[in-house]
Amino acid sequence: MKLYCLSSDPAKPCYILSYKELLIMLDCGLTISTVLNFLPLSLVQSSKFASLPNWLPRDSHDQADGELKECCGKVFIDSAPEFLSPMENIVDFSEVDIILISNYLNMLALPYITEGTNFKGVVYATEPTLQIGRFFLEELVEYIEASPKANTAYKWKGILQNLPSPLCDAHKPKNWKHMFNMDAVNKSLSRVHLAGYDEKIDIYGALQVTAISSGYCLGSSNWIICSGHEKISYISGSSTLTTHPRPINQTALKYSDVAIMTGLTQAPHVNPDGMLGELCMNVAVTLRSGGSVLIPCYPSGVVYDLFECLSTNLDNAGLSQIPMFFISPVADSSLAYSNILAEWLSSVKQNKVYIPDEPFPHASLVKNSRLKHFQHIYSDGFSSEFRQPCIVFCGHPSLRFGDIVHFIELWGSNPLHTIIFTEPDFPYIQALAPFQPLAMKAVYCPIDTSLNFQQANKLIKELKPGVLIIPESYTVPPPMMPQKLELTIDQCTDRQVITFNRERVIKLPLKNINVKVNLSNDIAKTLQPREIQPGINAVPLTGLLEVKDNKYSIKALNAKEMQPLKQSSGTRAKIELGSIDVDLLLKKLKQEGLLLNCEQKRPGSYIITIGSEDTTINIDEHSTHLICKGKPTMRLKLRDLLLQCIQSL
Repeated sequence: MKLYCLSSDPAKPCYILSYKELLIMLDCGLTISTVLNFLPLSLVQSSKFASLPNWLPRDSHDQADGELKECCGKVFIDSAPEFLSPMENIVDFSEVDIILISNYLNMLALPYITEGTNFKGVVYATEPTLQIGRFFLEELVEYIEASPKANTAYKWKGILQNLPSPLCDAHKPKNWKHMFNMDAVNKSLSRVHLAGYDEKIDIYGALQVTAISSGYCLGSSNWIICSGHEKISYISGSSTLTTHPRPINQTALKYSDVAIMTGLTQAPHVNPDGMLGELCMNVAVTLRSGGSVLIPCYPSGVVYDLFECLSTNLDNAGLSQIPMFFISPVADSSLAYSNILAEWLSSVKQNKVYIPDEPFPHASLVKNSRLKHFQHIYSDGFSSEFRQPCIVFCGHPSLRFGDIVHFIELWGSNPLHTIIFTEPDFPYIQALAPFQPLAMKAVYCPIDTSLNFQQANKLIKELKPGVLIIPESYTVPPPMMPQKLELTIDQCTDRQVITFNRERVIKLPLKNINVKVNLSNDIAKTLQPREIQPGINAVPLTGLLEVKDNKYSIKALNAKEMQPLKQSSGTRAKIELGSIDVDLLLKKLKQEGLLLNCEQKRPGSYIITIGSEDTTINIDEHSTHLICKGKPTMRLKLRDLLLQCIQSL
């Protein structure tokens, strides 16, 4: 088995696992952070962005003219945003047999992989992963298509060495891609086959894969990959915290031969509960001073917990009259769908369904008009319903496209307002860079419920994998805290740890070469095994070996098939095994008049010489060598005598 790494971001993983002739893709995460190098896409023309001066490199006066703009000492690309998809030059995507998706955040590159590449494989994901992943993709496409750019910038990619940071450090920008369209999204998602938790799925007879709950988000899963004798665990985007998804299934992950772990927290230095408390405090302070709160968010996930937490906090603070607005092209679908996912929820949420009651409080918040949802700020009814102070949830968290660009331009000059970042995918200072100078307060409260390093180390000890495979970045502390050695995965001596990074190929240390073979009833009932060593039985058999769909079976031969074997061998084939009875051999050699001398070098080791024929027999514990320089007939005669002194089946 080999593992290919196609992504440099452990939070947006994409790996290829090769087994025999199968290629299995583990997740297909999309690196969206590349959009931070581009100017925001405004819903209406922005006078600020339209009037930005061009930036030209000193040594390239005729290149990239008009493609780069300077804003507040930073340089941005004036073009439609581009994304970094998984690498294509290591593995041909048309040869990928299956794709296993762990959660909806790790499937955003799927259209790049399945469309236009001659992909013929199958994609497996849970139902919530498929449906919520559709929401994410639809929102992303609609945001970018809502504000099209007339020109496409490409010249800047040829002069990276002349550009300022962070553009000069961009990773392979010539591989960046523009956003796909909805047709590609629909075709890609039509390839997805639904998988239930603990459902065993056969992969061409060679492997069996099983999705188990990872506890991170709705429908999120870890994957167990089993061959006849090996067990591989793929642990991606997992959580041991008690939130709304079904808890992580740790039992199924235990004692794997190999465990691949990725998708750990992007905010290892903070506690999610502490960040949630700080968010609620900042919201209350802002609202009491007459300001409004802007929260960049995705259309699903943590935003459900924020609705629940903030509504309770507002009640306790006497601010129940403050409205909350959820703005997204898929807001209606997301809120409605989340309330019909009982089987994928925690037991506490499931119990509410059987009362009956809505599992999430946002259903009652919508009924009571405390939470109002709209597709866009220009949707019917928004202008009449909108009032301040308020809390607005909208996207995109990168601040480069979507309705949030309009809100920042609208509220940015007012110090009473606050923008609170909860998604850890984007550095908030870089996200806000093109909007500077900004008067509104900016607060960073990253809420990442995936495993932190302490939880991951504890989980690894409990799971006891034979070999642990992790990204290389997990073995060193974060760059901003180089002294925090506890923010790493322990390099214990009780297990082998292998690290990887982008473009690296790892050979998995699985040495078992045994294959399971099924015997037909006709053959099995005729066998009479003999014990050749304590606990080991053996028996010779004759049959027809069939290999179909990577499954092996031996069937009985019919009379017609047996006839050639009888003609060639005459008798049933024998298997000689075990040690030579030296005393019996010496006796037979004497009877033939061949023995000249026998020397015992050590227990179990003999040298027998037959001088008249210039022949030597060397017998050791594990081997027997016949050295015969005489006639070939003598070698055959001695071979037959040796075989008479060995056990046979």
